[in-house]
Amino acid sequence: MAAGGRVLPLLYKVAGFSHKNFTGNCLTEDMKALELKHKSKVIVAALAAIAAGQALLAQTDPGPRGGPSNAGNPLPGLTAAELAYFTEGASRFRELDSVTGTEPGATGNGLGPRFNLNSCAGCHAQPTVGGSSPSPTSKQNALVNPQIAMATEYGATNTIPAFIQPNGPVRAVRFVRNHDGTPDGGVHDLFTVTGRSDAAGCSIAQPDFDTAVAQQNAVFRTPIPLFGDGLLEMIPESAILANLAANAQPKAQFGIAGTVNRNPNDATITRFGWKAQNKSLLLFAGEAYNVEQGVTNDLFPNERDETPGCVFNGIAEDHFTRTATSPTAALSDIVGFAEFMRYLAPPVPVPGPPNPSVGHGSQVFAQVGCALCHTPTLQTGLSQSTAMSNQTVHLFSDLALHNMGSGLADGIAQGLATGNDWRSAPLWGLGQKIFLLHDGRTTDLVDAIQQHASPGSEGNVSVQSFNALPPQAKQDLLNFLRSL
Repeated sequence: MAAGGRVLPLLYKVAGFSHKNFTGNCLTEDMKALELKHKSKVIVAALAAIAAGQALLAQTDPGPRGGPSNAGNPLPGLTAAELAYFTEGASRFRELDSVTGTEPGATGNGLGPRFNLNSCAGCHAQPTVGGSSPSPTSKQNALVNPQIAMATEYGATNTIPAFIQPNGPVRAVRFVRNHDGTPDGGVHDLFTVTGRSDAAGCSIAQPDFDTAVAQQNAVFRTPIPLFGDGLLEMIPESAILANLAANAQPKAQFGIAGTVNRNPNDATITRFGWKAQNKSLLLFAGEAYNVEQGVTNDLFPNERDETPGCVFNGIAEDHFTRTATSPTAALSDIVGFAEFMRYLAPPVPVPGPPNPSVGHGSQVFAQVGCALCHTPTLQTGLSQSTAMSNQTVHLFSDLALHNMGSGLADGIAQGLATGNDWRSAPLWGLGQKIFLLHDGRTTDLVDAIQQHASPGSEGNVSVQSFNALPPQAKQDLLNFLRSL
């Protein structure tokens, strides 16, 4: 239908006339009567309303920035020893694991029997090593989802689940319930080593992902960026709790509460992971190595699947090397990973003074309540490392849990976090992030903002406030977020 065929009937309806004699783009007698009765002002008003409606739809996500990544570098001010551990950790982070370490191209061993990928850097690749899920649309590090090739590497006989796509995010899968209806919540790895040339004799099946998806029992997580994590580890509990207690009146007006997740053993605040479920970078590294790659280690020394014929190495597969010739060579992989993450600098926002739109967008960010959860800055405390001691951290997170409602709920409880709870994701580096939200369901900032609103969500009032903004203010906010 031509533009007039869409607009004129609408104008007709707004003006209060029947459209029964209206066809195509022709003006009928009723419309002539409208002109004779000097109703043109109604049309003008209607046109203005339509234009306003179109303007409301005009705000667009500028998309991930091009140019240098400005990320993946060590923290400024590291000592020579700290820099050496960072460099060694980065090398371990890039390591490609096979089952026994004997396959061409492999630099480590211990993969499987079940796994999601064979390298930390394979998951954390955007916009550079240490970041979030890779994508072929990246302007810095274009990569097809590496889980596609991993399914059949070295002769493996895995089927690629439908939710893993070449241009989609790297994903880990959790099942909400066990077969008997009791809570599950654990990671069910995508692939097995069955059929691989370095796993002769192993025969185990992949999980039944098709059934889990059909029963709405499968939920997804994507890799979290690791930039600046050492600074997050150094933020004192007192700073996190004081920030939660601050701004009580505006938080109440916006319906924002928030709580912390805690370690069940020592009751201290946990802060890493999508639900702030992990206590430290070392624990985060050890768990991920065992769960995502199947590599046993000094923190997680037992295989997740002990099927006879599928266990090829003694445990722990990754361990401290007592016969090493240097301190860095003696590190276990998980300690190396932790050192890499600990000394990894935060991403750098767009250099130079912000343009007027970005500057105004930062004000709008606070105006609509975003900053009440995504706290712009927190302070580290006293650290053994001068580079991390008493630093201002521009994280845009309160490191706390917030109820995000039924729309983002995944039904998984972790520690004190319920199925509706999520840590306020640090927004630094958002300017180059491609897949958004915990499961990578969208690449569009506008969509991601709207998904913060659903029954029970602490983000409802903020989203309503965003939707009520003038069009330019909305665009300014989006421009600000992509400047981070």
